[in-house]
Amino acid sequence: MTKNIGVLISGTGTNLQSIIDKKSKGVLSANIAVVISNNENAYGLIIAKNKNIPTHVVPHKDFTTREEHEKKIIDILKGYNVDLVVLAGYMRILTKFFISHYPEKIINIHPALLPSFRGVDAQRQAVEYGVKISGATVHFVDEKVDHGPIIIQGAVPVSPQDKRDDLAQRILNIEHRILPQAIQWICEGRIKIQGTKVILINKNKPKADIKDIMPCLINPQLEEGF
Repeated sequence: MTKNIGVLISGTGTNLQSIIDKKSKGVLSANIAVVISNNENAYGLIIAKNKNIPTHVVPHKDFTTREEHEKKIIDILKGYNVDLVVLAGYMRILTKFFISHYPEKIINIHPALLPSFRGVDAQRQAVEYGVKISGATVHFVDEKVDHGPIIIQGAVPVSPQDKRDDLAQRILNIEHRILPQAIQWICEGRIKIQGTKVILINKNKPKADIKDIMPCLINPQLEEGF
């Protein structure tokens, strides 16, 4: 079943581009109904406009409280009949007010293997800590920061020589694969939440070739086209 998705961004929009690319290739059945940013200079807005996707800028500095800012965004999302909210590099913490309007209908992409390294600049946190493996996580959003049931994760090796940007790029390559996949599973109604766990229904689909992003581990496995 096709779902209307609203994508919230704050920056370059590379994950938005990955969603658009999968949609263009016909493997993602979601309809990108609207792109919203709190940053009028976000390059992702240009990406959306070039594809004739409706865009809205809602600067948080124009509002006294977070809830007032979020109410404006919610009103826009409702105007486009959005079924699923996708946080794709959206650098704002959502309040209980926002989440209550879209329970289990908000997903986020985070550049770390949650529950490790929550918060900002997770790539730098990982490098400075000296971990041997890092990665990316797509999860449902709840009232805690970078928390909630995990849909899919992708892991990549970390070298002692890695700088923050080296690891960030390696993780970004994974993000661009797992975020559209998670959206498609939700559109297909194949995701079931049981407490803190996410169950993927019907795993018996052709798998994707991920040689171009090896070495990595992605679980659940990507399916053909992703």
